[in-house]
Amino acid sequence: MAPMDIRPDSHGKVRDIYDCGDSLLMVASDRISAFDFILPDEIPHKGEVLTRISAFWFDKFADLVPNHVISLDPADFPKEFAPYADYLTGRSMLVKKAQTLPIECIVRGYLTGSGKKTYDLDGTVCGIRLPEGLTEASQLPEPIFTPSTKAELGDHDENISFERCAQIVGDDLAAQLRDASLAIYKAAAEYAATRGIIIADTKFEFGLIDGQLTIIDECLTPDSSRFWPAEGYAPGAVQPSYDKQYVRDWLKANWDMTGEPPHLPAEVIAGTASRYQEAFQIITGTEFQPMKES
Repeated sequence: MAPMDIRPDSHGKVRDIYDCGDSLLMVASDRISAFDFILPDEIPHKGEVLTRISAFWFDKFADLVPNHVISLDPADFPKEFAPYADYLTGRSMLVKKAQTLPIECIVRGYLTGSGKKTYDLDGTVCGIRLPEGLTEASQLPEPIFTPSTKAELGDHDENISFERCAQIVGDDLAAQLRDASLAIYKAAAEYAATRGIIIADTKFEFGLIDGQLTIIDECLTPDSSRFWPAEGYAPGAVQPSYDKQYVRDWLKANWDMTGEPPHLPAEVIAGTASRYQEAFQIITGTEFQPMKES
């Protein structure tokens, strides 16, 4: 199914956003990004997986933190989108407008990625000192809130301290962001453990709706999180994952990070699609069946 021919008001790495007056229509494409680049190949049904997993978590934690969702049913969308209902089904949501906050709210429960790099340098992650002797994939004593700036498309996010976060958004709001992020992560990690998944880390985005802190964009998807199978987990090595780490690893082995990113081999595309769909099935307890053909 071809995408819509209506020009989006905002074109992100993965999502296209349409301004509907007092609401927004967010459409998750099958695009995939890595290292802040949009890759030239798409991952079949990825947009649907992201949207439906986000909807699952938004609903699950609705009593914990408000979210921006109005509807996932194309019948509820503005009439100009009716001709595209087949494409929109499963991959789009109508949401309330929010005053977005310029902070990526990252929570880490395990040591990996950029956190592992700074820990190896000076024993800290975003200014938080951690115990000595931790290794790749070590579980942290407690999950930590490690915010970053929200970069423009093509630029890189910058990890910052909580103190810097407070300078940007104010002390009270920074505390709210930290507490809400940690609360959602802990609840999600506890649930995911019952499904055989470790949530190593994740990224949230928040905004203000009528002055109330509200979670927006996506929630605990394979794009915004590292999901590891609990079976076989062993610190000291990079863990297998249900997220786009597979793509990152292939790129690191086959690209020098200069110029435009290369096309992905067919087996990497298929393997990534299967990992995303497996994550959906394990987390939701429902077999993934595309609502419409990608």
